[in-house]
This record gives sequence, structure tokens and C-alpha cells, in this order.
Amino acid sequence: MNGITSPFSKSQLMPQEEKLDVRRKRGQLFIGIPKEDFKIEKRICLTPESVNMLVKAGHKILIESNAGKEASYEDIKYSEAGAIITHDKAKVFACPIILKVEPPTLEEIQLMKPKTYLFSALQLKTQKKEFFEALAKKKITALCYEFIQDRYGAYPFLHAISEIAGIASIQIASDYMCRMNGGKGLLFGNITGVPPTEVVILGAGLVAESAARTALALGVNIKVFDNNIHKLKRLQKSLNHQIFTSTIQERVLSKALMRCDVAIGAVKGLNRSPILVTEEMVQRMKPGAVIIDVCIDNGGCFETSELTTHENPIVTKYDVIHYGVPNITAKFSKTSSLAISNIISPYLLGLNENGTIEDTIRYDNTIRSGIYMYKGILVNEAIGNWFNLDSKDINLIVL
Repeated sequence: MNGITSPFSKSQLMPQEEKLDVRRKRGQLFIGIPKEDFKIEKRICLTPESVNMLVKAGHKILIESNAGKEASYEDIKYSEAGAIITHDKAKVFACPIILKVEPPTLEEIQLMKPKTYLFSALQLKTQKKEFFEALAKKKITALCYEFIQDRYGAYPFLHAISEIAGIASIQIASDYMCRMNGGKGLLFGNITGVPPTEVVILGAGLVAESAARTALALGVNIKVFDNNIHKLKRLQKSLNHQIFTSTIQERVLSKALMRCDVAIGAVKGLNRSPILVTEEMVQRMKPGAVIIDVCIDNGGCFETSELTTHENPIVTKYDVIHYGVPNITAKFSKTSSLAISNIISPYLLGLNENGTIEDTIRYDNTIRSGIYMYKGILVNEAIGNWFNLDSKDINLIVL
């Protein structure tokens, strides 16, 4: 057949399996990254290095100008990495895939096209019923970073953020113990001849472990409370250091709080964090003591805690300083952005391995575990129970 042109295209002559492979190779993502509201969020989902990897893989990235500024990433770095920079927010939100750290506002949802794919954190406690109704109206498919569960049963996003939050809680507490910030003027550490700082940690999970390890490195005395004996044993073994541990008994906990300089709340709970420290217990704490309620976005562990912002991070009640910023890791925006980018970029690179995003949702349990809204249908039972909304099982919808 030399010199004769076949009436059939190359793809028509291919076996079906090979045609599927060709389509996979042609898969392209068009991702929009808008600028966050810097009053509450300073992180960005992708670093320039991750953007460069995605662009080299054939994907397009549209970034709103100055989106990475608060994480110390200038527009020129993203442009050099292959991203397109724009000042038009509406143009970014018109992309088929939207990548954010903070969940979008109702106004931002209005800018999104119907059937858009949204990837963001959720921060359930800060949401309202109207948020999910707005997503449903636009038939959005939304994935929450916190819900992503890998093949080993771990939550990679929560793990990384928990590590940062634990370390950050100690650093923030140290800042507010200074006299100029309303504290008692204590140094967070152990000086020869001076009694060491006393820290109470509620919980024995990842946040608590990072906080405990950081505090111990500074020579602080710590007491850890949790009702899960297995977690307490695991913590002792992981720290390789003998510390005070106890189940949560009101009398023992109350006495420890009366003596401590810092109390850190790190108990997540099933649907919300349990109130472990009552208002009366806070009243008996030392004047100038510091409370860091890391779980405030999930309800908080202290009855006197309330949501605050990075602009106004503390409230003082009964002469006790309360820090209740929900996205605590945003204070350390570059470190957090690096951690988030390291987790998200591999998932984005693998999105089209099964052909399309829809195919990935169908076949990839890891991605499917993070979906809470599928084409406008709520598919997360916990959210449905929290906001009294109907929900369905995603496994019965995705065929």
C-alpha cells in the first residue's frame, strides 16, 4: 500500500484499548488559582515548582496576579514556571477547575461556571447551609482536602497541616507569654534555677504530638490528657520521653489547668470537638495564662473559646488570653504552602491517568474519598447531618 492514502484515520484502525490510551495522553487540565482574601488566608495551593511540573505535563494554569504574594511567591516566579498571570478575577473563576486554600465565598461561587470542579479546604464549622446550597445550584463537584484518605487509611493533608499546627501552637503561645503581648513575661523554656514553663495539652493525636515534641525541645514541663489509652501509649513511644499522661478526669485536669502557663486544645472529635474545659475551669486559671484552641474551626475544646482572625487573633476572658484563629497554619504561609503543594500536586498530575476527571472519580478511591459534592449532589453524610441536608452515597451515583 506504499503511496496509497488510506480512507481510515490512524485512530479508527487502532484496537479499542489503544484508542483509550491515546485519549489519556491528550488529557489536559485547565486550572484557575484565584487570590485569597489576605485578611483571613495567606497561603497558596501550588508553588512555582509544582506549577512548572503541571505545565510540563501539558496542563494550563491561570493565576490571579499577586495570589502568591503573602506566601513570598511573586508573579514573575509563576510566569517563569509557565503559568498565565491575569488581573481578571472573573476570568480565573471561569476555569473548569478552581484550586483554593480557603473555601470560596458565596460571591466567588457566583463567578464560577456550572459544573466546575472545586478543590479547597472546607473548615466545616465556619460554613453555613447557604454555602452548600449555592454549590448545588451550580452543580459543582467539590473536593475537600481534609477528607482525602490515601490507600493506607491516612489523611495526608490533615497530617501535614497537623504537624505545622502543633509546632505553631507552641510558637504562638510563646509570643503571647511576653509581657508586651499581655502575658506574664515568662520565657517559654527552662532556665537553670528558674521553674520551667508548664503546658497542658488536650489530645494525643498528630497536633498534640508535634506540640509536645516542640515544647519538650525547649525544656518545658508538659501534661497530656486524652481518653484514648492507645493514643497516649503511642505518644509516649513516639516522643521517647517520659511525660505526664492522664485520661480526662475533671478533678485532675482542673488542677493541671490551675497550675499551667499554656493550655492547648487539640481534640477533634467525630463531628465537632468536645467541650473539655468549662468556663468555671478557665476562671481558675492563672492570670496571663494562654489558651491556644487549635480545634476552634471544629467547635473548640474550651467553653470560653471563640473564632478570631489573623488581624484580631486574641480575646481575653477572666484574665486568660484566648487564641482562636481557625486557619492557624496560614500564619506561617510559605511553610504551609510548600506542604499543601507537595500533597496536592501529585493528585493533580494523576487526575487524567484514567482518562478524564470523571473517570478518576469513578476509579480512584483516594480522590473519591475527598468529594463531598458531586455535580450538585451532597455526598457526605456528616455534612448532611450537621446542616440538616439530604445526602446520597457517592458510590451509588458514580457508575
